[in-house]
Amino acid sequence: MTDVALILVTGAASGLGRDAANALADDGHDVVVHVRNPARLTREDDSARWKGVVLGDLARPDDIHEVARQASGFGRFDAVIHNAGVLNSPEQTTVNTIAPYLLTALMEKPARLVYLSSSMHRSGSTDLGRLTDGTATYSDTKLWVTTLTLAFASRWEGTVAHAVDPGWVPTRMGGAGAADDLVAGHRTQAWLATHDDVTPSTGGYWYHRRTQPPHPASQDKEFQARLIQALESRTGVPLD
Repeated sequence: MTDVALILVTGAASGLGRDAANALADDGHDVVVHVRNPARLTREDDSARWKGVVLGDLARPDDIHEVARQASGFGRFDAVIHNAGVLNSPEQTTVNTIAPYLLTALMEKPARLVYLSSSMHRSGSTDLGRLTDGTATYSDTKLWVTTLTLAFASRWEGTVAHAVDPGWVPTRMGGAGAADDLVAGHRTQAWLATHDDVTPSTGGYWYHRRTQPPHPASQDKEFQARLIQALESRTGVPLD
């Protein structure tokens, strides 16, 4: 990784995304943050650290395309951290799975891709009918994005991919009662985006800078292919 990396962080208005963006900026990297709308940018002291901001609601497919267009204006990123996510929302399939897929498909491939998963992915379903019929659970969406990560890990020369379980942390989504380490949650993202001493170099499922075994389906080549085909059909955007 270059001494100063150009890094995009989605869902950076608060929580893990903002913490990761600020940690990376404090380390001297050029950080572009994504937020849903300008009203989410409430702290000018943070905004001054960033190289730029891209705007768009990742629950809306047209906005996802616009976020990709805005981000591409900064050039090829060294790393993209797909941090944005929602829980128990009608939009969770779009935000948690379709948006990371579309942004990856539409943008020039960075050197490193980091996707936010969850330990809850282990109870997710491989029934891809849920992708389109509105019945997908949060666990389903996190199984699917983990599967995409492992499918992408060796797909493009010069690009690596990792999935991160940040733990159950006290963010707006996790709630005040969450008992895990908020700092460790964002540090793993930042480490994977910038450090060279990462083993395995690609295709890891990480929790606090240690790998863990993911749901077996996420490593199944046939399921990976079916998921990509379903997303290509759903979005109309092929994966190169």
